[in-house]
Amino acid sequence: MDSRLSARALVELLGLWRTSEPAFDALADAIRLLCLDNRIAPETALPAERELAAALGVSRTTVAAAYRALRSTGHIVSRQGSGSVTRPLGRTTASRWFDRDGIDLQQASPPAWPGLPGVVAEVAAAATALASRSGYDILGHAELRAAIAERYTRQGIRTTPEQIMVTNGAQHAINLLAGTLIRRADRVLIETPTYPHAAETFRRTGARLVSVPVDVADGWDLDRAVQAFGRTRPILAYLMPEFQNPTGRSMTETERAVIGRAAHDAGSVLVIDETTADLGIDAPPRDGLFAGHPSAIRVGSLGKSVWGGLRVGWIRATEDMIRRLRAARTSFDLGTPDLEQAIATRVVERLDEILPQRSALLRSGRDALVSAIERALPGWSVPQVRGGVALWVGLGAPLSSALVIDAGQHGLHLSAGPRFAVDGGQERHLRIPFTAEPLELERAVEILAESWARVTAGTSVAVTQPALAEALV
Repeated sequence: MDSRLSARALVELLGLWRTSEPAFDALADAIRLLCLDNRIAPETALPAERELAAALGVSRTTVAAAYRALRSTGHIVSRQGSGSVTRPLGRTTASRWFDRDGIDLQQASPPAWPGLPGVVAEVAAAATALASRSGYDILGHAELRAAIAERYTRQGIRTTPEQIMVTNGAQHAINLLAGTLIRRADRVLIETPTYPHAAETFRRTGARLVSVPVDVADGWDLDRAVQAFGRTRPILAYLMPEFQNPTGRSMTETERAVIGRAAHDAGSVLVIDETTADLGIDAPPRDGLFAGHPSAIRVGSLGKSVWGGLRVGWIRATEDMIRRLRAARTSFDLGTPDLEQAIATRVVERLDEILPQRSALLRSGRDALVSAIERALPGWSVPQVRGGVALWVGLGAPLSSALVIDAGQHGLHLSAGPRFAVDGGQERHLRIPFTAEPLELERAVEILAESWARVTAGTSVAVTQPALAEALV
């Protein structure tokens, strides 16, 4: 049975959609972006034409034309009894609207660590021994779990291999934790903006999300956090305290202490996402995040620090929690493949060598991106980040979705600010990853500057023409 989106809910998602003419084209583009960002899930019935037209204050003809345009590009389909229903969007469907050969900055993933092919070759040389095993492992190889545990211990978090479960990446770990710990209508505290796939996972389990704002300049809203813990008593709190995605902000000692104490008093399980914690640029990452909370569950991954294609992550928790997760895991999958684990073991043992290289790579991308934006778009607010993978840029106007739509039509693919919001909003922000090559990032800013001039034409937002002209030379 299709889920149904009300006209009121769609209007809230659309935000400031009428940024170009004709109106039906602008509306179709805005709905496409919501589908591509997964803010409207596949198999969702859209509001009836007359209902949406009334809610938007436009003619029914405008909505009907927008729906026809969406059907022509394969984003929706007409079904008897359901009306217009969104379709699952594969790469082929998306490419009918976006040129997928352009610059893709939707995924904030650096290229692979250069030494990875050599490690893969070493593991392949021992393929005969690997092939004699079952091929997968529900808990994880002893050697890999020991290597991960040893790194935690060196960071000041005493850990044994029995406190580690190896997963198929960090997202798999979050899915497993959500499915094991959360029941329908349970409250989950989460930052906003945040990693969108985590929010989607918790919503899918039926959780009620309680958001705590994170600001690039001011950090975590501690008053809201303390009130939220005390008032709602969330079962679980999902946090990214080091180089938070998307803001790049890291918790201060005070923020960690206040949030940790509030979580303890509320009886909430802390889930600490550490997938970006190793990605320091100007200073090494701090050790022992929330070390004073031995029951905190930690999620790690090699996706950002080594390669997104190496789908190996882990959960660090108490032995009792690991046993609980192991019992629950068979309903999700049967384990992590041996080949990936063998590669990961060698990689984890060399992280002290790998991380400085990643830091240098990210520094070059960040510095190139910051310089390009400051030249071409001086009206934007560019934060100073000391690590992570992206800039959370302030646009000064609620035009993030309109900008992403226009840039996508000209070969630059980004995710709009609302993609990272829990409660809506964030149209004044845009996440721009700096994981690509500097020259590619400079070209991306050229496209953004051109798109910004188009989407702000006729509005009160000023574009500095001399800076724009210089950027396009």
